[in-house]
Amino acid sequence: MTERNGPISRLIDEITREHATFLNFFGKYDERGATAIADFVAGNPQEMPIPGFAETLIKWTKPTSKDHFAYKQSIPEARRAVQASLAKLRGLKVDLDDIFMTGGAFQALSVTLRALAETGDEVIYLSPPWFFYRGMIRMSGATPVRVPVDAAQGWDIPVDKVDAAITARTRAIIVNSPCNPTGRMYPRENLDRLGDVLRKASKRVGHPIFLISDEAYSRIMFDGVHYESPVDSYAYSIVVYTYGKQLLTPGERVGYVALPPSIPIAEREALRNAYAMTQVLMGWLWPNTILQYAVAELEGMSIDIAHLQQKRDRVVKGMRDAGYRLNVPDGTFYVLVDSPWADADAFIEHLASQRVLVLPGATFEMPKHFRLSITASDAMIDAALPVFAAAIKEPARV
Repeated sequence: MTERNGPISRLIDEITREHATFLNFFGKYDERGATAIADFVAGNPQEMPIPGFAETLIKWTKPTSKDHFAYKQSIPEARRAVQASLAKLRGLKVDLDDIFMTGGAFQALSVTLRALAETGDEVIYLSPPWFFYRGMIRMSGATPVRVPVDAAQGWDIPVDKVDAAITARTRAIIVNSPCNPTGRMYPRENLDRLGDVLRKASKRVGHPIFLISDEAYSRIMFDGVHYESPVDSYAYSIVVYTYGKQLLTPGERVGYVALPPSIPIAEREALRNAYAMTQVLMGWLWPNTILQYAVAELEGMSIDIAHLQQKRDRVVKGMRDAGYRLNVPDGTFYVLVDSPWADADAFIEHLASQRVLVLPGATFEMPKHFRLSITASDAMIDAALPVFAAAIKEPARV
């Protein structure tokens, strides 16, 4: 063990170092964003909120009783709204006691990992991942186990590699579908194969391996594709969801964890207490009461998916016409693009010098790529496509 000389914990120091690319990039982001002609970096709103969102929050700021702003955990009104939504949209009948309201998927993942895993355990994640899976696994005390996904195989889950990565210490696997950053929604056949592997492996190692299903983008689907949830392929699955994507309001954080009835009741009862205690001890990780009261109305709201798909199609066609190699996402906000220069960071800096901002692939374990967010406005896309077309003709720089 290395000697501790600084003021922070060794764990946080190590995690901070692992996220140096992310921290360095976003350290410059605000200054560059202020003068950018096009900002494709994050799934942020670039236009005013959808109609009805602000009005709904304003409505619920008005107290209905003396307890309106009292300590609240997962309030019944929010739980009932989630329960009804899961039954209607997914045919998933979840007990009210198995729904835990959280500050978006971020908190949902955090409390789930902390409730399930501890020092000595392992948690598998698929790469390329969302930025913080690895760090969050480490924060739970567990060891992250990376399983790379192959673009040549259509970005599907490499089930044989997952099977090979499972050990007696494996406690969980995180599956994000549709995936940020690839945009891939894993098909049922792929999920069924994974479910078979997890069932056999759980029996082999002597304990259930949980599948944490990060479904943040499950309502951001294109081309009329029906969402296929991992939960339907494997009993020990835990649903994680956030409303921040369907509403494009990532700063107003409300989401949930749901335990499907396929998890045996004994395990669900243990998890109920574990979630309650974990949410308390990790810093009262429930959404504020206004957002919880509003959930029933927010459930039916959404950004314009058809317009988002139109922007995806414009970006994909424009970039391909210019000569770029990229994926066509089944869902999410993102298009993953191969860098035309061997030094992707240099190319990204060149784009930034032209006031077009993209996210470096190094932030999500893809150093030869960059990511575009199609939450950019139509005006931003109009301004950026000629810049991309000119940039690919530039000689590569070292």
